[in-house]
Amino acid sequence: GTCYQQVKRVLHAAVPDRLHGRERETGIIRQFLREHVGGRRPGSLYISGAPGTGKTACLSRVLLDCKDELAGSKTVVLNCMALSSPQGVFPTVGQQLGLPTATGREGMRRLEKQLTARGPMVLLVLDELDQLESKGQDVLYTLFEWPRLPGSRLVLVGLANALDLTDRSLARLGAHPAGGPRLLHFPPYTREQLTAILQERLGQVAGDTVLDAAALQFCARKVSAVSGDARKALDVCRRAVEVVELEVRSQTLLKPLPGGEW
Repeated sequence: GTCYQQVKRVLHAAVPDRLHGRERETGIIRQFLREHVGGRRPGSLYISGAPGTGKTACLSRVLLDCKDELAGSKTVVLNCMALSSPQGVFPTVGQQLGLPTATGREGMRRLEKQLTARGPMVLLVLDELDQLESKGQDVLYTLFEWPRLPGSRLVLVGLANALDLTDRSLARLGAHPAGGPRLLHFPPYTREQLTAILQERLGQVAGDTVLDAAALQFCARKVSAVSGDARKALDVCRRAVEVVELEVRSQTLLKPLPGGEW
């Protein structure tokens, strides 16, 4: 029973110490943060990729690894799904930066003034960025325009599924002399990468393997053909372990006692 519990635990989609197949992307994010936050250069990065391709996990890993380097700056991480409206991002971020609560244009102006005043660099991470799409795209445009303002100390990192979000919603930024945000795309995981991820997770559990190599290969092949979603692969394996666990439990309950009778 304990063995199955351990296997299920390692198959949960937590942030691992090492992200297989994402060394390039992790390096780009780390270098971007060093150049902009560490180098006090405002800027923006847009990270795109389908669900389960490791965007949030990679960024979370880099933020953990670079905690000491980012200690002199202020980091705000926000999942935009938690906002009731796109405009709600401004008072929410303002609150995180210690500003008095203000909504509407007043809250936006206060936040802009704060981000262009003297002080430490501000790293703003916005996950599920596509939730901020609005009529006229004013919210997204304002956020990506702020790192370009004179005296700005904002470094903006946005994450979303859509590859074309910046083309579709921020076309005006492309006409700016500085151009749009830097783009980083996460492709779907390949069969080999998914197999390596599953093997690495299961390798953390001592003793006999619960899922054999052929089963892992089959799972990785099926998931890579449909979506390349690592979370889906982990979920499929976890469910398979739950089925085996139930079967073993039912067999154990039906066994007669040694030397006894039914």
